[in-house]
Amino acid sequence: MATSRNFADNFIDEDPQRALKELNEALEEKADNAEWLCQRAYAYMLLEDYNRAIDDAKKAQQLQPGLSLAFLRTGMAEYRLNNFSAAHQALTAGKELDGSNEVLQTWIQRCEEKMATLIQNETTTMHVKHDWYQTESHVAVTIMVKNVKKEDLTVSFGEKELTAALKLPSGEDYYLKVHLLHPVVPGQSTYKILTTKIEIKMKKTEAIRWEKLEGEGILPNVKHFTPNQYPSSSHYTRNWDKVVGEIKEEEKSENVEGDAALNKLFQQIYSDGSDEVKRAMNKSFMESGGTVLSTNWTDVGKRKVEMNPPDDVEFKKY
Repeated sequence: MATSRNFADNFIDEDPQRALKELNEALEEKADNAEWLCQRAYAYMLLEDYNRAIDDAKKAQQLQPGLSLAFLRTGMAEYRLNNFSAAHQALTAGKELDGSNEVLQTWIQRCEEKMATLIQNETTTMHVKHDWYQTESHVAVTIMVKNVKKEDLTVSFGEKELTAALKLPSGEDYYLKVHLLHPVVPGQSTYKILTTKIEIKMKKTEAIRWEKLEGEGILPNVKHFTPNQYPSSSHYTRNWDKVVGEIKEEEKSENVEGDAALNKLFQQIYSDGSDEVKRAMNKSFMESGGTVLSTNWTDVGKRKVEMNPPDDVEFKKY
């Protein structure tokens, strides 16, 4: 008879799939057995089906409110989903029912450590702002943080994802993950560290205007400690005068040479140029695959700008 079965933890540990099958059969005969529901919740957790584990554990709480095991199972499953507050609430309720249970106390401590880390990260990162802007060919994300060391920054590009992780001068960690609205070209996307900020530039796959930076499709059950999400509400013609005014003098004082100096010169020309100069630079750069940069709209405005790489360079399309 199914009602005589003893579904101990070690039995479930050995083969959670088999244990789940037998528990399903047993609960078909006796659906109101709270202890079996707790053990099926444990089997679900071992199989990483945490939502079903929570459902079973909460049903067990309703059937037998004094069963501390039901609250333990609920707390463990919520913890696995990074729902630390809900986990702590369930575990604390279980501890009130069974004050001598060391397993409950261990899980409560784990929750409190995670919650303390979350609060600490949110307090640190709330002062770090990031924003975005775009040109015809690129989308740029700027993280406003000073004095970042090269070895403390990691930036990775995906076709529709940007990830930046860095250690702040304060010693705290900062993590930014953005699922992009449109795809970019990872191999032609770059970043640089300035005295007052980190500037990340991603090459658009198409010369289209982005209505916003972020799109849908962030991975489920993944939570990150990120700063306030300002970019998604930014507009294409965002006014950067105030930001630029604060950092202009520091950037001018930076000593750059070689390609960096040339890039800075081009940026200055673009920044100071008229609308026609900017249109000419964008059009010539996009149509020539980055091999021509012209400021003469009268010339490039009436023709397609052909690719013109240096003599010793073979141009490849990506």
